[in-house]
Amino acid sequence: MSYLQNGPKRPTSESFDVACKVMLLGDSGVGKTCVLVRFKDGAFLSGSFISTVGIDYKNKVVEVDGTKVKLQIWDTAGQERFRTLLLLYDVTNEASFENIRAWLSEIYEYASSDVIIMLLGNKADLTKERKISREQGEQLAKSHHVAFMETSARTGLNVDLAFMAVARDVKYRNLKKQAEPKFNIENG
Repeated sequence: MSYLQNGPKRPTSESFDVACKVMLLGDSGVGKTCVLVRFKDGAFLSGSFISTVGIDYKNKVVEVDGTKVKLQIWDTAGQERFRTLLLLYDVTNEASFENIRAWLSEIYEYASSDVIIMLLGNKADLTKERKISREQGEQLAKSHHVAFMETSARTGLNVDLAFMAVARDVKYRNLKKQAEPKFNIENG
């Protein structure tokens, strides 16, 4: 049983202009659920809890330059297809960082070619336990042509900023799609 188990059953009445599914991916224990709860509820889940089993999600509507963007944020066990995602590692856990390359390989194999990816080095507040430098994270992100930020679900560092960056990208990609000419066949 996960903390977010009842999330999908809650109806939302918030209106929005654009919607997108944002997947949170990464090794177990990197803080995916904590990042999700920090963004959606502004809270930190302290203590230990059972890992997410299957899939859970929460909705949040954010405003980007006057447009309401609905983010449906998925916390997964890692088996789904996706188009927009935040890929997390724990800056205090070398294995979670090393596994990012494998995650990216899977993403490139199964995701659409226009997938939006942001790499997040989470738990940046744990400076004494840090094993992965910010520069290492930046270098890995650059080598895979993805955006990068360090975050802390505990303090809230860059959590909102990461989701807002994804929402902004979604908004402007959607506007670009709307501006593209459409091929219509008319009977006449």
